[in-house]
Amino acid sequence: MDAHLRELRYFVAVAEESTVTAAAARLFVSQPALSKQLRALERRLGFDLFSRQPRGLTLTSQGSVLLPVARDVLAAWDRGYAEARAAAHPQQLVVGMQTAVGRDLQRPAVERFRATLPGWTVSLRLVGWDDPTAGLADGSSDVAFVWLPISTDFARRVLISESRWVALPFEHPLADRSEIPFELLLDEPFVALPAAAGPLRDFWLAVDARPGPPIVAAEATAADEVLELVTAGVGIALLAEGNTGLYQRPGLVCRPVPDLPPAELAVAWRRTDNRDAVRVFLDSVQP
Repeated sequence: MDAHLRELRYFVAVAEESTVTAAAARLFVSQPALSKQLRALERRLGFDLFSRQPRGLTLTSQGSVLLPVARDVLAAWDRGYAEARAAAHPQQLVVGMQTAVGRDLQRPAVERFRATLPGWTVSLRLVGWDDPTAGLADGSSDVAFVWLPISTDFARRVLISESRWVALPFEHPLADRSEIPFELLLDEPFVALPAAAGPLRDFWLAVDARPGPPIVAAEATAADEVLELVTAGVGIALLAEGNTGLYQRPGLVCRPVPDLPPAELAVAWRRTDNRDAVRVFLDSVQP
């Protein structure tokens, strides 16, 4: 009987989190989809991996046997894939990002990296919001600048913490305020990240600060798309303070939202990727 790598990742995540809800958040998938995949895997295996309890899941004896095997398989695949991709593009490090980085982080890091490894090149890759890992999950990026939250399957180091601001069209009734409490934005239509962004979408909608669900007027997969929709009056959007300067444009106004927790920009990498080039780049990123 064959099991797909995705199913093994789902199995390991649920085993480590003990609840489907926590595992779904970690994996950036919906809870019903994760439960369905687990049941399908158990049917194909012919036995249960988990015992369903009122307070969560516990591994069955069969699940306990398979868990270390699944971990080993996933770790071996991740190492092998990274090595194979590196062989196809020797001495090239791919750095993923979701938005323009700026903040005097990216350029000095690349310069320090190339000074340490002069034979290497750095390729910068802008990845859509539909992949909140900025290419780490599918192996298309070696390291990435990401906005948290990100799946705990990936290592991360926080670089900068910034307050959240709101982007409004110039003619918006709240645009003349110096700052805007979030309660005044609760009934506003928002431009959201795609559903595939999972908890990251929720963060930029400030779901935790709302008494009810947000009003979503549109979805966008890139920062420029979000702000074009805001400028056009389709909806408003939250963004990090540092991005207000990086994405200036006519017809757009940005104001601080003082009562929301800050946003965190991090550098992230695959926990199983121990290559020297990755370590050197991480050492080169200095906030």
